[in-house]
Amino acid sequence: MSDDEPTTDELRRNQLQHELEERALAAEAATDAELDSHQRRAEKAHYLRRKLEEREQAERRAEVPED
Repeated sequence: MSDDEPTTDELRRNQLQHELEERALAAEAATDAELDSHQRRAEKAHYLRRKLEEREQAERRAEVPED
C-alpha cells in the first residue's frame, strides 16, 4: 500500500465517525423521509465498518507466519 492511501484502520475509524454523524442527524430529523435517509446511511456505514474490521483481522492473520 502506498503512503498516500489510508490504512484499513483509518478507513474503519472514518466509517465509525460517519455512522455516528448520521445517527445524530437521524435523531434531529424533521421528517420521516429525512429520518429514513439518515438511518439508511448510518446502517451502510455500520456495515462497511464491520467489513473493514473483517479485513483488518484477515490482514493480521496474513502477517502471522505459519510454523
